[in-house]
Amino acid sequence: MKGRIHSIETFGTVDGPGIRFVLFMQGCALRCAYCHNPDTWDTGEGKLVDVDEILSEIEPYVPYYRTSGGGITVTGGEPTLQAPFVAALFMACKERWGLHTALDSSGFCEPEHAEELIAATDLVLLDLKHTDRTKHTVLTSQPNDRILRFARWLAERKQPVWIRHVLVPGLTDHYTDLIALGQLIGEFSNVEKFELLPYHRMGVYKWQQLGRAYPLEGVREPSAEQIKRAHALIERGRLSSQTVEI
Repeated sequence: MKGRIHSIETFGTVDGPGIRFVLFMQGCALRCAYCHNPDTWDTGEGKLVDVDEILSEIEPYVPYYRTSGGGITVTGGEPTLQAPFVAALFMACKERWGLHTALDSSGFCEPEHAEELIAATDLVLLDLKHTDRTKHTVLTSQPNDRILRFARWLAERKQPVWIRHVLVPGLTDHYTDLIALGQLIGEFSNVEKFELLPYHRMGVYKWQQLGRAYPLEGVREPSAEQIKRAHALIERGRLSSQTVEI
């Protein structure tokens, strides 16, 4: 089975627990205004590989992944676009080395397309861009209906999830939106961790290299105070969604 990849990272430390092999898949249906990997969007680009080629890349580092409690994370782009390939890779990693598997996804995927993949996945890193449908469309070019449906499907399966949210001043930091995000997280008993990711401009040069105008030109990274405020509002929303049993 072949898959189209963008790049690999052998010592990742921010995409799941422990030290991880991070595989970036090629192709994405979203066009996020703050995307730091716009070079992964085109489904026709990248390198065509088979599962064994990736396994050979992983093998030299397996002791580091095992001893650190790490494993393999597949991200993108959007890895669910190539769900059969990623599922085959995850199953091979488990059979050969017993590695922990993590899927970093926007959730822009129909559940039935990801059944086999999620069955081979230990952890989903779910990027929730925006809870408001209209604002999500402005931010990413797509509405969030499919993403919310996927998130609820993961919750029904009791699939372990870390939720991530990028904090962009003026776009994803409105009071009501942060409260709503917290309320949504509070609905899901399968969420093990929440990560608030401050917007950054480290990928702007890629937009320039591709000859694309960067949509968020002039938007600054959030301050420590803005990040603290966002955390507090999300937590307020989360707590407000909980039912206290007496």
